[in-house]
Amino acid sequence: MNQSGPPLSTGGSADIPTREKSSTVASQVRRTPVIYGLLAATALVFVGQLIGQSTLGFDLVGELGAKDNMAIAAGELWRLITPVFIHGGMAHFFVNMYSLYAIGPIVERFFGAGRTLTLYLLSGIAGVVLSLSFSPYRSVGASGAIFGLLGSLGAFLYVNRTTFGQAGRMQLRHIILVALLNLGLGLSPGIDNWGHLGGLLFGAVLSWFISPSLEVVRDESTERVYLRDIRPWRVTWPAILIGSVVLAMFAITAILSM
Repeated sequence: MNQSGPPLSTGGSADIPTREKSSTVASQVRRTPVIYGLLAATALVFVGQLIGQSTLGFDLVGELGAKDNMAIAAGELWRLITPVFIHGGMAHFFVNMYSLYAIGPIVERFFGAGRTLTLYLLSGIAGVVLSLSFSPYRSVGASGAIFGLLGSLGAFLYVNRTTFGQAGRMQLRHIILVALLNLGLGLSPGIDNWGHLGGLLFGAVLSWFISPSLEVVRDESTERVYLRDIRPWRVTWPAILIGSVVLAMFAITAILSM
């Protein structure tokens, strides 16, 4: 369970976009379809959990999809990803969904839909894998994936620190502080901090290789200044493939060591 910091502000040598408060919900969904799709999918799963609890007397979705070391070792490999969409209660669900709502659209507006979805899912799996390696307890929640987005945004700001100038450096320090505070809160009993750490580290490392690399471009005819991505999504597939293979190797090692 974790909470993320507020949206980034603008300033410096290039603007850092924020969600516009005046935008309609429909326009926000069009700009960041992956994040709103993830919010909707996770909410749908949570409704399924509530229905199971009210009709069956127990959480069938949680029983079938939670991170469970012995079940994963027995071959239920879907549990490497399904815990990301399952939550342990109303408070757990709302805190994680608010965190995703707060940071996710900023990431998607920079990274685009493909990179954002890839980072979210792979970071979520990485959180489960690290938890599998170091924690014997069952766990659920989107926190590892959200920490992955937080780490991705931090790596992105560092890669583009010259472009964003002082504003970007200030936001990077803020993200590091938010990550450290949330990891500190994760030391409380009942919180799977290994999942948080796994998502954070994987998101940051993968983003180092696949995040947009921006340069400031000035249109001499119109005097308009804009940002251009010199590392577009289509050229990042080799790094994503290598990252996926490395993650799979860690997962296999963790399973075989149990």
